[in-house]
Amino acid sequence: MKRATVKRAPVKRATVLVPALLLTSVPALAVDARFAAALKRLDPQTRLEQVCDLEAMSRISRDPNPYRPDRAKTDVLSHPKHAGDTVTGSGGAFRSKGKWYAFSFTCKGTPDHMTVMSFTYKIGAPIPESKWAALGLWR
Repeated sequence: MKRATVKRAPVKRATVLVPALLLTSVPALAVDARFAAALKRLDPQTRLEQVCDLEAMSRISRDPNPYRPDRAKTDVLSHPKHAGDTVTGSGGAFRSKGKWYAFSFTCKGTPDHMTVMSFTYKIGAPIPESKWAALGLWR
């Protein structure tokens, strides 16, 4: 009997895995371990962007505003700038209640880029649905 050869997915594919792990119904500790393992497979810049995406959703949800993000991306309208353990950008977007909104941010991570130390943001204008497809956004 032949044994199947399993090819490893490219590192970039792990960026899809990270948000998916957060939506599973497994216990929190298992998600944390799986999330950490997925993050460690990413290059440091992508890893920092992923933890900042998660922090954006968490922070915007907690703060007093009408938004409850279920997805955030730091690189939709423009690529963020990296300087050491800090990433800044004015081209982020988050989805809340089926609509996308722009946001700018500054996110400082730990040296291993596994944890956010500080995060500030400013919510911008809604992104018109007519632009979603061109930006890689979805309903």
